[in-house]
Amino acid sequence: MSGAADREAVFPTRQSLGIMKAKLKGAETGHSLLKRKSEALTKTLREITRRIDEAKRKMGRVMQIASLSLAEVTYAVGGNIGYQIQESAKSARFRIRAKQENVSGVLLPAFESYQTEGNNDFAMTGLGKGGQQVQRCRETYARAVEALVELASLQTAFVILDEVIKVVNRRVNAIEHVIIPRTENTIKYINSELDELDREEFYRLKKVAGKKQRDTAEQDAEMKARKEAQAAAADEQNQAPNAAADDAPADLLAAEEDEDVIF
Repeated sequence: MSGAADREAVFPTRQSLGIMKAKLKGAETGHSLLKRKSEALTKTLREITRRIDEAKRKMGRVMQIASLSLAEVTYAVGGNIGYQIQESAKSARFRIRAKQENVSGVLLPAFESYQTEGNNDFAMTGLGKGGQQVQRCRETYARAVEALVELASLQTAFVILDEVIKVVNRRVNAIEHVIIPRTENTIKYINSELDELDREEFYRLKKVAGKKQRDTAEQDAEMKARKEAQAAAADEQNQAPNAAADDAPADLLAAEEDEDVIF
């Protein structure tokens, strides 16, 4: 049969037809859900792409300001300001926590920055000179780190979403172009085979009914002929005594005259 490779290898029965119809319905439902999921993820990806573009532009401006601020601090304070900061810093005040966001069933990591309270390792920095420049540079780099954390969170979500969308789209294409057509071809094959079986059954029943009618007609003819023969035999039997009665004399005493007897 042509196109046999485009259908499932099933036996054409009513039960198989019901199973294939249920499979087709499930495939159509899954295709609809995955299609809507892909659209939602694509919309989220576009939004993340827009936010990444804005974060990168913001990051460029903030880093430019931070570099100029560091140059001002170096000019005002003099010496190795990095060495002074590293020696005075005991623990990190700027920290990051991670959380998860659920987007259409996909868990995306999100990084959030926060600052610990009561931890000021730079209180003595800049007492000699350049204290305002140091504080301004510190605040500028804090904003730069916040922008960097936001950008890292967006780019991580972008990479994960891009991979998930590729997987979902592959599933959607597989269901749309492989599973659903094969299931539909299988249903068509089963329906055609069942119709053929129904036609064969109808033809067989028609032939059986015709043979029964012929047998019944022959039996009726035989019975009618037997009844006619029996009726003819009965008529012959009835006619035989009547013929014998017609041949006999009407008066047995008058048939012959006896001679007179003389005493």
